[in-house]
Amino acid sequence: MEVNEKNKHSVILKEYGKNIQKLVDYVQTVPDKQKRTEYAYTLVDLMKQLNPQLKSESDQKLWDDLFIMANFELDVDAPFPMPEKELLGKRPQMIGYPDGEVKYKHYGRNIEKLIERAIEIEDDDEQEVAIIFIGQLMRSFHSTWNKENFDDGIILDDIKTLSKGRLHIDLEKVRENGLFETNMRRDFKPGSQSNNDSQNQNSGRRNYSQNSGGNGHKRRNNGGNYKKRRN
Repeated sequence: MEVNEKNKHSVILKEYGKNIQKLVDYVQTVPDKQKRTEYAYTLVDLMKQLNPQLKSESDQKLWDDLFIMANFELDVDAPFPMPEKELLGKRPQMIGYPDGEVKYKHYGRNIEKLIERAIEIEDDDEQEVAIIFIGQLMRSFHSTWNKENFDDGIILDDIKTLSKGRLHIDLEKVRENGLFETNMRRDFKPGSQSNNDSQNQNSGRRNYSQNSGGNGHKRRNNGGNYKKRRN
């Protein structure tokens, strides 16, 4: 008799505690289904109140836990179907990983995805903006592991290799305007060699940066004002 009583009130889900388990066991003994359903709804609300960390969880998880604590023998009109008992304790499926190796591990797979996306851009000016943005990212990644013997030509060669020759920008233009220098934060208007046009912000660069998770910052200009030094 003691053994049956002990098994009856054994805690199935320890995060809810023994008292919740006892209430679940009691709800199962209620003969009227409508009353059992009302008690079940009240019990789910109580489970949520006693466990504040569960407020962010969906109600379906709470009902699933209720059925689990009832050993899948609770007959109520629940808002969600009873989970399959066979799924309990079943090993999850293996997570699939992307096939293929990263060609340049210091850049990472995301750079390769950005290059694939840049290849699909049909507008030449927008594609050049994308190349500049990618070049800035690649230069920052490259400099973290090799700060010596660095040249923009290395970045450009890597872009050509990863894009299989489908992305190109003039190396002299990159060097002259410092297009890959992220610390300079230079604004460059595609298709123009003049620095006088740098005030015209290129919206394509900002859009590509925002869509790719980048942050655009503008340099502040004090307009030439300065504070005179007192003698």
